[in-house]
Amino acid sequence: MRTLDFSPLYRSVVGFDRLAGLLETAAADAATGYPPYNIERTGDNDYRIEIAVAGFRAEELAIEVKENLLTVQGRKAANEEARRFLHRGLAERDFERRFQLADYVVVTEAALADGLLSISLRRELPEALKPRRIEISTTAPSTLIEGEKAA
Repeated sequence: MRTLDFSPLYRSVVGFDRLAGLLETAAADAATGYPPYNIERTGDNDYRIEIAVAGFRAEELAIEVKENLLTVQGRKAANEEARRFLHRGLAERDFERRFQLADYVVVTEAALADGLLSISLRRELPEALKPRRIEISTTAPSTLIEGEKAA
């Protein structure tokens, strides 16, 4: 896979180093395609991530959010049964999938059904950041004429 070199950007922009780091991380994550996932926008401020986790039970999955980084891990319990596969097409290997979340995006729910792990997200802006309308006050025009002094 081709790697991207962001060093020319560092010479001409200031304060975007975090963005370059996010792009590098995204490029590295794209190299691994397991497990497949969807990211869906379900509303103006609502999102859903669906991850195909066929063969995993809820207790084998872990979801953690730390500093705007959503991490989903799957750790398959050791299956020591004497099973003889003629063909093994289901990938039951451990995985870790990371998603960088924007500021003020929070996880609201996670559910496992039919082999899909669905994680619901919502962007919740604080009141101070929401647009607000500023009222314009009007004052009566001054009745003083230039050169006159108020009595």
